[in-house]
Amino acid sequence: MEISGFTIIRNASRLDFPLEASIRSVLPVVSEFVVNVGASEDDTLARVRAIGDPRIRIMETIWDPGRGVAMLADETARALAACRAPWAIYIQADEVFADGSAELVRAAIERADCDPRIEGVIVDYRHFYGGFDMLASNRKWYRREVRAVRVAAAAAIHPYRDAQGFRVGPRDRKIRAIRSGAVMHHYGWARPEWALRAKRTEDAGLDAARQRLDANRPLLPWIPGIRRFTATHPAAMRPWIAERTIAGTLIEPWRFRGEHLRYLASAAVEGLTGWRPFEFRNYVTYSSPRSSNR
Repeated sequence: MEISGFTIIRNASRLDFPLEASIRSVLPVVSEFVVNVGASEDDTLARVRAIGDPRIRIMETIWDPGRGVAMLADETARALAACRAPWAIYIQADEVFADGSAELVRAAIERADCDPRIEGVIVDYRHFYGGFDMLASNRKWYRREVRAVRVAAAAAIHPYRDAQGFRVGPRDRKIRAIRSGAVMHHYGWARPEWALRAKRTEDAGLDAARQRLDANRPLLPWIPGIRRFTATHPAAMRPWIAERTIAGTLIEPWRFRGEHLRYLASAAVEGLTGWRPFEFRNYVTYSSPRSSNR
């Protein structure tokens, strides 16, 4: 079965994205990989070309920051529209599949393909925060997200808001998706200080409200739910990690804020029941007699 992969990227070096590791974590299970490369101020395009895999198809594009965070959805939609296979696996440039997880997504796609009611495939997330050995886990950080979609339905399926996930149709219906058991490592908040500052500048240019908020916030505020990560990182990421030293002091010292109360309360409920109150989801978990994933 042919499957596409796709991503978008701009200023990968200026923002210190693990671009090569991200793409390589998907390549083993796809027949093509579409990369929407926005005009950059660094060597991003050269880095994509240097991967040297014939399955990579590059779109050289001009992005419109005047669209704000919708720009990210616009460009993600453009990459999705260029995919030629019946299904496409989406990955952001600061995400890397855990070893063996891309294969789990492919297996879930093969299960889902026979049921047209299933529109997507869900992966679980690990959000690294302030270092490669720390995870953010309160309910502000999504536990799961759709990372594969049925391309035949792409006219209706579209990236939602800042392209964290996908929705369906003009009313933004939640996508029907099955879980895969795959794990995605998200490194967006585990980059060196200079890269996080560049990210803040980039984000501020897209979101005026965020710019006002960030002006009075530390680079990495202390938050409830930070926990240690003791497992292994994907093989594709290990050289990138080895080249970087991130001090845990990037996270501000413990400081309680009123907003933390709701996260602590949610964590208490989740710990007792397994249910996460007020969890944001772009999808509904779907089961069918023809799917073994329940």
